[in-house]
Amino acid sequence: MQLVETILALVLTLGILVTLHEFGHFWVARRCGVKVLRFSVGFGKPLYSWYDRQGTEFAVAAIPLGGYVKMLDEREGPVPEDQKHLAFNSKPPSKRIAIAAAGPIANFLFAIFAYWLLSVVGFTTVAPIVGDVNEGSVADRIGLASGMEIHEVDGHRVTSWRDVNMRLLERTGEFGEITIDVSRDGSRGTVTGSLEGWRLSDKDPDPLGEFGVTPWRPDVPPVLGEIAAGGRAEAAGLKSGDRVVAVDGEPVADWFELVEFIRESPEKPLELTVEREGSSRQIEVTPAENRADDGTVTGLVGAGVKEVTWPDEVLRDVSYGPLAAIPNAMSETWGDTRLTLVAIKKMVTGLLSPTNLSGPITIARIAEASVSSGFEDFVRFLAYLSVSLGVLNLLPVPVLDGGHIVYYTIEAIRRKPLSEQAQAFGLRIGMAMILTLMVFALYNDLMRL
Repeated sequence: MQLVETILALVLTLGILVTLHEFGHFWVARRCGVKVLRFSVGFGKPLYSWYDRQGTEFAVAAIPLGGYVKMLDEREGPVPEDQKHLAFNSKPPSKRIAIAAAGPIANFLFAIFAYWLLSVVGFTTVAPIVGDVNEGSVADRIGLASGMEIHEVDGHRVTSWRDVNMRLLERTGEFGEITIDVSRDGSRGTVTGSLEGWRLSDKDPDPLGEFGVTPWRPDVPPVLGEIAAGGRAEAAGLKSGDRVVAVDGEPVADWFELVEFIRESPEKPLELTVEREGSSRQIEVTPAENRADDGTVTGLVGAGVKEVTWPDEVLRDVSYGPLAAIPNAMSETWGDTRLTLVAIKKMVTGLLSPTNLSGPITIARIAEASVSSGFEDFVRFLAYLSVSLGVLNLLPVPVLDGGHIVYYTIEAIRRKPLSEQAQAFGLRIGMAMILTLMVFALYNDLMRL
């Protein structure tokens, strides 16, 4: 069932972003007087298609990993004499540049709209308050301490741990100083220090953890929440609201300790000391064996944790008026753009490992998680992915929109196009680069699994 949900989340995510991107090409092409033959979401054989009054075929194809807009073009087949003025290749370079750039621009505009919508609707976020600081880490060296709330990183305002993570990602591999504006117990100050070449690990990078910070979280008591029907917890007589104070006589401090006891005891009876309605009782439960895809065996009883309420003092309500939300949305979009560009630069220069490159499997898993998390997380994920798609498509690589823009710009300067041989050679190189990146990204995905 989870696999189906993941696939549907991927199709939904890519479907939205690809449709927006291709619509940008389509809309500008129509206004530049180019006849559009097909607007396809997906590759391969169309599963469903229809035609509009201008003869354009709109199709939904079988492979949901992209899309395309096919335009009338003399380079791709014979064009009737009375339609040559509608062909893409007959238009001046300026119009062809506009059509090529329209797809990425549509992605940026969508991100601005998405962030504007979130800003106007408003959302609640958890303040980035430091929990623990690892001794000897960068965070420890520059003076971060437990209880500090982070307000700015290098002069950029942050309101959540997501914001902090993005700022730290920008500084990976650098040797300069980092400045963090913080407050604690009502007083405000600044901590600063050298990064000394701080880098992320090649496997499962965690900017915050590797920087040396654990976010503050409220205590999670070992109190049971939902009890799964037919599970071992229900069979043993455990109920929602039960507080487990000991396992086999050993005290349990919090929910995580209880989970560890259960995970380490598949098919082994455990005696739980449970507090219920003011009285204590002993209940024996035997965790079921749960085998993961990698063969790891853990215990499972079928009980969830009781929902923990965050204290009001650590929650921050963020909202803007319709006009004030515009610059904020543009700032958020520019932040995502800058982060993508910095990541590309650092991968090229070796400051960021290429193993961080992700493909469709990782996108699908994150998409499924963000859909499950709610509207805000999904819209944020769509906005960031849309910006990444826009930036990548503007790279000056043949095959991509950016490569076509370079060709048309050269043509505008030279007053004549590059030779067909030169363009074909560039396309082969571009195709090889893209295929190599796709294979490498898919390999990284499989290694993560």
